[in-house]
Amino acid sequence: MSLRRARSVASCAFAISILLLLALTGASLRPEPVIAKGSVVVSDRIIVSGASGQLGRGVVRDLLARGVPAKKLILVSRTPEALQDFAKLGASTRFGDFSKPESLPAAFAGGTKMLLISIGFGGGPRPEAHKHAIDAAVAAGVKQIVYTSWVALSAGDASGIGADHHATEEMLKKSRVHWTLLRNSIYQDVLVGQAAKMVADGRAVIPTNEVKLGYVTREDCAAAAAAVLSTPGHEDKAYDITGSELIGQREIAAAASAVSGKNIAVTNADPNAPPAVRAFAGPAATRVSTAVADLTGKPPTTLRQFFEAHKNALLGAGS
Repeated sequence: MSLRRARSVASCAFAISILLLLALTGASLRPEPVIAKGSVVVSDRIIVSGASGQLGRGVVRDLLARGVPAKKLILVSRTPEALQDFAKLGASTRFGDFSKPESLPAAFAGGTKMLLISIGFGGGPRPEAHKHAIDAAVAAGVKQIVYTSWVALSAGDASGIGADHHATEEMLKKSRVHWTLLRNSIYQDVLVGQAAKMVADGRAVIPTNEVKLGYVTREDCAAAAAAVLSTPGHEDKAYDITGSELIGQREIAAAASAVSGKNIAVTNADPNAPPAVRAFAGPAATRVSTAVADLTGKPPTTLRQFFEAHKNALLGAGS
């Protein structure tokens, strides 16, 4: 046998032995896929609580748009019949009521990651209801709970509307699962009525104790939540979910004027007048962050963009 032929036979024998070894061990010649940071992870079964609400539905739509298969979604609501459009795509829709803890084991069964959307006021004691959800999720085998909290907690203010959120955050941190806190600012929706009145009156008044906030759209909150639920690396982290600018009466008037084409005079309140009641928050909520852009890859919606999208409502009071 020639040297060249001998080498060829030896090479073939070596290759065959490698293939046999791979077959016996279940290994593959194909390299394992590398999951890049920010890429969609579909191994989890994702629970979305409050899925029939505005924020919940937005999160579900964004998860689907990000490539998460509908069959990986468990959508929990007190009105699951309102989720038929998602059920037709393959999502599991289930009844679950935080005030009825006996309903939650079946609602959360099979889930590994969960979005806990905080219940609204009027839905009973919120920390107690949230505890029912957290306990049931842990018992069901959920490994990570993403919670929609309140932005002022990042500055240590647990007063007012932050009290219930703080209590829930503490429960999560003491639970046996990973947590992610989405500390949302106030929705920009609340500004449309204010802006419409400015357009109608032609004036805006800046209160002496004004607190500017990083108002954010509900859509941006949904997009941020979907990003956290569908990508790795967010365990035991907190994010401030805000717009890109601090907004007060002057900024509202400027955006409303630009969109409506109507001049709005801005004046300061009489310093001797009683201070205006703070409707939403104190100075601790005066925060902006880059989290929306960091998580979603897109900058948050500006106030002017939001008013453009709601121009009819903006002009309604002045028409």
